[in-house]
Amino acid sequence: MVRSKVYFTDFHAKPSETLLQKLHRLMKSAGFEQIDFADKFTAIKLHFGELGNLAFLRPNYARVVADYVKELDGRPFLTDCNTLYVGSRKNALEHMETAYLNGFSPLQTGCHVIIADGLKGTDEALVPINLEYVKEAKIGRAVMDADIFISLSHFKGHEEAGFGGALKNIGMGCGSRAGKMEQHCDGKPFVHQEDCVGCGACKKICAHDAPLIHNGKAYIDHDRCVGCGRCLAVCPKDAVKPSYQDSVKLLNYKIAEYSYAVLKDRPSFHISLICDVSPFCD
Repeated sequence: MVRSKVYFTDFHAKPSETLLQKLHRLMKSAGFEQIDFADKFTAIKLHFGELGNLAFLRPNYARVVADYVKELDGRPFLTDCNTLYVGSRKNALEHMETAYLNGFSPLQTGCHVIIADGLKGTDEALVPINLEYVKEAKIGRAVMDADIFISLSHFKGHEEAGFGGALKNIGMGCGSRAGKMEQHCDGKPFVHQEDCVGCGACKKICAHDAPLIHNGKAYIDHDRCVGCGRCLAVCPKDAVKPSYQDSVKLLNYKIAEYSYAVLKDRPSFHISLICDVSPFCD
């Protein structure tokens, strides 16, 4: 595999050139204009930050990238997939509201936000890659529908991967709920009994009859479960949980293979900003 050429600059700015102008110049020097953007849908993948957190990238950086794409006659949109864990980005409505509250509105960034894996994290494209650990990656559909892919990554610490940068932003970030489960764990969710109210929502959504109700509580038959993650999306009490069992080494292998699934067979460009570094996941 041919190594990519990496262009680097620091965050020092001069009165004659702002940081945003410097980012534009860096992108140009790194060959951004060599990509044919004309009338092509361009996914700009970043994360919008959880509510209450401040370590995410400022939307001003996203504006620079989006404006540059439009300058080259492209059609940019900002995108991310829903989270597997419970938070302010677990479904598309809350995810978009969080994005707007954190400044990623069309008025601020100059382009729209599309949550790539749909309302409940189940709108996915199955991408065959046949690699060592992942045979068929489950990627948010809007990411795969784009003609060009750009990663705008915030480099920071991470509890499991050690660090999170471009690969984490692409591989884990572009996975649907089922894709995130495949990377994070053995793909078999479980029901936290104390939170379960026995409503049967998980049972109704499952195509494999894996969730069962016993004594007013749900549990999941792992012999039937295929790890699609849909039960996590529909539980009104967030009682269905992923089981984090894979080793850190295996997690990183899967992140790399998912990144390959996202990037193969189309142009891509990658920007990583190391600022406001948090020791754990943002």
